[in-house]
Amino acid sequence: MSLILILDDRGTNRKILAQLAVSVEPSAEVVTFGNPLIALAWMDEHRPDLVISDYRMPHLDGAEVAGRIRSKTTGADVPIIVVTAYNDPVFRLRALEAGATDFLISPVDHAEFRTRVRNLLALRQHQIHARQRAQDLARDLEASERSLHAIVRESRESLAQLIDTVPAMISATDSAGKLIFVNARQATIAGSTPAALVGQEAQCILGEGRLEKALAADAEVFTSGLPMAGFEEEFSDGHGGSRTLFTTKAPLRDGEGRVIAVVTTSIDITDRKRAEEQLLYLARHDALTGLPNRSMLSERLRDRCVHGRHGRVGAPFALHFLDLDRFKAVNDALGHAAGDRMLREVAARITEALGEDDIVARLGGDEFAILQAGASSAQEAAQFALRIRDVLERPFTLLGRSVQISASTGITLHPEDATSAEELLRLSDLAMYRAKSEGGNGYSFFDPAMDRAAREAMQLEADLRSALVRGEFELMWQPQVCLATNRIVGAEGLLRWHHPERGLLAPGAFLGAAEETGLITPITAWVLRAAARQGAAWARLKGGGIRVSANISPSLFRQADVRGLVAAAIDEAGLSPEIFDIELTERVPMDDLEKVAATLRELRELGVCLSIDDFGVGYSSLVYVKSFPVQRLKIDRSFVSQLPENHIDAAIVAGVVSLGHNLGMRVVAEGVETQEQLDTVRALGCDEIQGYFVSYPVTASALEQRLIEADAPVHGA
Repeated sequence: MSLILILDDRGTNRKILAQLAVSVEPSAEVVTFGNPLIALAWMDEHRPDLVISDYRMPHLDGAEVAGRIRSKTTGADVPIIVVTAYNDPVFRLRALEAGATDFLISPVDHAEFRTRVRNLLALRQHQIHARQRAQDLARDLEASERSLHAIVRESRESLAQLIDTVPAMISATDSAGKLIFVNARQATIAGSTPAALVGQEAQCILGEGRLEKALAADAEVFTSGLPMAGFEEEFSDGHGGSRTLFTTKAPLRDGEGRVIAVVTTSIDITDRKRAEEQLLYLARHDALTGLPNRSMLSERLRDRCVHGRHGRVGAPFALHFLDLDRFKAVNDALGHAAGDRMLREVAARITEALGEDDIVARLGGDEFAILQAGASSAQEAAQFALRIRDVLERPFTLLGRSVQISASTGITLHPEDATSAEELLRLSDLAMYRAKSEGGNGYSFFDPAMDRAAREAMQLEADLRSALVRGEFELMWQPQVCLATNRIVGAEGLLRWHHPERGLLAPGAFLGAAEETGLITPITAWVLRAAARQGAAWARLKGGGIRVSANISPSLFRQADVRGLVAAAIDEAGLSPEIFDIELTERVPMDDLEKVAATLRELRELGVCLSIDDFGVGYSSLVYVKSFPVQRLKIDRSFVSQLPENHIDAAIVAGVVSLGHNLGMRVVAEGVETQEQLDTVRALGCDEIQGYFVSYPVTASALEQRLIEADAPVHGA
């Protein structure tokens, strides 16, 4: 029964590895530790048959654990598997140099794990049997009166028979460098037989290339009496090729404990090494295009950015960050297979346009990056960007169709813009977005203002998240007056942010960022709740309350359950829904009209009032009126500001009034600031007005005092 030791600081990993180990040998005893120091103390009194250790652990890493185990008498020749998530071969080399026998890449492939554990346990059993047999032979040597030559010969033959079944090249060499036994596999590799090789110099199986290192290693084992950590070595296969061996050396002792020979065991790991090289290639290259990936590009950039001799900065170069324009349309229209073909063709065209030392990488999706070596000026970088644009402008043929595409390119210069790979990539990405915002199919150089804007946007997002928690938002209220009664019949809640550093901010300063980050949903929920609470409070005043209005961003219909938000606000406040007015700005994309219309019908079923804000400035005014179940139209202030002088604006206002009244809607004129504007919109038939002429936005308490003084009655829409 085998004894298996598992070291891993994560309980889940220990459990999985233990189950896998038992699946290889059900009778095996598995001992697990999370702390490598405790495990090493345990090994002072126990000799496991196999150790499986994670590389990254507290106190000691996998390489240090392997070294400590090799220093113990109970672990000198125990097989050690190190499990690592690092792709960098440096970590694996450290573990192997410290004494590890093998390693596995995490997450562990179960089939590979079982195979390697099974092989190493089998090898361990052979080692135990060989050691036992050697000890038996040593005892026979002590008790027997046969000649030393006969004993060595018999020992060699018995041991050779035992180890011929081991899937490794095994030999033993005495202190004079002569072979005292060779197993069948080693003899076959050498093109000879075990009997012919015994007594020969070790050179006959090692060759000149491996001989010097092997003899030095044997001498070290004879001197120290300890096993040597495994190492990799190359040897010729005799057919013009080379193989890679993983070799270990251990002392062979007689009955009195004297080292009489060094046993060398070599396992052919050529196939594993080739697999590692393939994995390394895949880890550094894009699977679709075969180009270097982001990881490899970052590595090359770091190489270019290092400081040269005498403190000089590395050579100048330019980094071009490309994002294909309208690539999504290609995928949507022709399918992802066609899109992949285009990406491969884009990669090929860019590669053909590169200079000898230039590098192009695919970063993912439709993003590419080009390291333009030796670009010492913005002019050279710009000329290169134009050359890339020209090669991409040629039509692509996909599924029998001619397709054209362009790219937006951001450019950074080393060392002027940045001196680290990470910063160059980040800043060129910012410059690319500037190029895309300017219409695409062009390039933009990085400007420090872009970085400031990006950092300000990030800070604004953080401040917005904190604003909700700290209660920095407030609703200001602008009254709406009925022209028939000259009474306040409603008020629009206008969001304001009391920023701790920038002061009072209007929505234009932060709602765009809120929509981009998804914060528009919690902010709108706060606005709806605050407006509903205020409307309910005013409704309890002597003489009744007024209609309260709150704006909803069109983007909210894509991101949130609008009906649920409105219903929750009404229920929480105990507000009568008929005095709650939801204002929808005229910016809903045409492809969302059906979804928005369905949601607005649900809101009407709740009993709330619906208005279209800023009516007349959008491209779909009549579609709105036709599709949405609204009760009020609010004429945009741009049509009121030049009244009564502008006859065109007057005609538009008259037309909106006629349209609204014919459809049973009330019409509100926004932005009324003068008596003349008031008189004009009254004459044109508007029902209500809103603007500075009536009142600037005021606090809830100020408007409440005005309502009390006016003894304002309740007026519906």
